[in-house]
Amino acid sequence: MDWVDQGTILTSRPQGETSRLIEVFTETHGRHAGIVRGGASRKMAAHLQPGSHVSVRWRARLADQLGAFTVEPLKSRAGAMQDRLALLGLNSTCALLAFALPDREAHPALYHRSEPLFDVIGQAHEGWILDYLRWEMTLLEDLGYGLDLTRCAVTGSFDDLAYVSPKTGRAVSRKGAGDWAPRLLPLPQFLLGQGPASLAEVEEGLGLTGYFLNTHLAPALGNRPLPAARARLVEALARL
Repeated sequence: MDWVDQGTILTSRPQGETSRLIEVFTETHGRHAGIVRGGASRKMAAHLQPGSHVSVRWRARLADQLGAFTVEPLKSRAGAMQDRLALLGLNSTCALLAFALPDREAHPALYHRSEPLFDVIGQAHEGWILDYLRWEMTLLEDLGYGLDLTRCAVTGSFDDLAYVSPKTGRAVSRKGAGDWAPRLLPLPQFLLGQGPASLAEVEEGLGLTGYFLNTHLAPALGNRPLPAARARLVEALARL
């Protein structure tokens, strides 16, 4: 078994005295784990950090074995290390992918949405927080839990959409909500393309995606709690 691909390191931890065990999100092989022999050395450890974009060659005697990676660094995204909030965003993105993706299953559309996010966070560009929120929506959609914000689930109207059904993830208008409005989730208007996004609205949007990550995605994965890295990012945004 032998293949070559590119991807971003999601997790990296010691394996014995001299090696590291990493997970890489690749375009054609999905989330894939392998051992990097000699990865504990000072020279290699700098390239095996979560968020690093690498070229990998995976080899194993049998397809179902853990296998070993040979890693060539391509892009470090070290800019996130200079900005605490950006580092939290990078860690949250890596942690959610490691949490949610099935092992060795390709998700090319999600891969091509994730790589630009890693780039903007890695350069600590202003505005990456909004990109991150939209990425969480993409993650939900790719895994089968996407939100439908196109029209009201009750009336079919495209106008005055103000809520999201916590059961179906579909938008609901004020008229369609009626007396049920207190039981529905608020829909930030910028997600409909109506006006710029304030920080408070982005936080509200993260509350929306967080609800579906917690109550729809996590139960399907064995009711494991969401990664603490995401909670740390949300808490940091709330303190701004």
